[in-house]
Amino acid sequence: MGLLGDIKSEVAAIFAANWRRREGRVVPEAENVKLGNDAVTLNATMLYADLAKSTALVDEYKDYFAAEIYKSFLISACRVIRSEGGELVAFDGDRVMAVYLGNGKNSSAARTALKINWTIKNVVNLAIKKQYPNTSYSVTHAVGIDTGKLFVARTGIRGSNDLVWIGRAANHAAKLCELREVGYSSYITEGVYAMLNDAAKFGGSPRQDMWEKRRWPGTGRTVYRSSFWWEV
Repeated sequence: MGLLGDIKSEVAAIFAANWRRREGRVVPEAENVKLGNDAVTLNATMLYADLAKSTALVDEYKDYFAAEIYKSFLISACRVIRSEGGELVAFDGDRVMAVYLGNGKNSSAARTALKINWTIKNVVNLAIKKQYPNTSYSVTHAVGIDTGKLFVARTGIRGSNDLVWIGRAANHAAKLCELREVGYSSYITEGVYAMLNDAAKFGGSPRQDMWEKRRWPGTGRTVYRSSFWWEV
């Protein structure tokens, strides 16, 4: 049949088959979702934590230094995500994706963003300065969060496959990380903001709203950004 024939056959089967879907209450494991048109739907909040300027990092610095930055950023983000009840579901080079479920999912994700901001400023960047006092490099990053219905399917081929997370929440959480506005590292959608509890919404001295309303360029949507941090 050959490679082309195999691909044509498999693609045709994907479009022709009916989908079997079921409502999920927990983050599914890959082995619990079949490779065919099988899916789990979730009401969830998605978080992306993304290391900024990673191309310049690998182009302009030693490979071992770039590796240390990647590792330090990702391990810090992962530890904070886990501490707030998030489930780590994907890594993509310099960023990590997490899912939050349950009634407090939006506030937990928002706290995660603020805690990652604090950790980068007060742990990672201080460690860089201590180890490399002559470098001007410091980590900058962005965290994007959205909430909504997710369609979770399994993709790939037998022996090499993983879950794919489909839905506006996953796509927009990733896109929010691209805003890269100076002084702001945490971005949430209007839907997330509407569900925040007071502790995740107000802070500082004097007490104030930690999230600033703005328009998302090119979309017309309302989003919120924050320069605040939450001590770990």
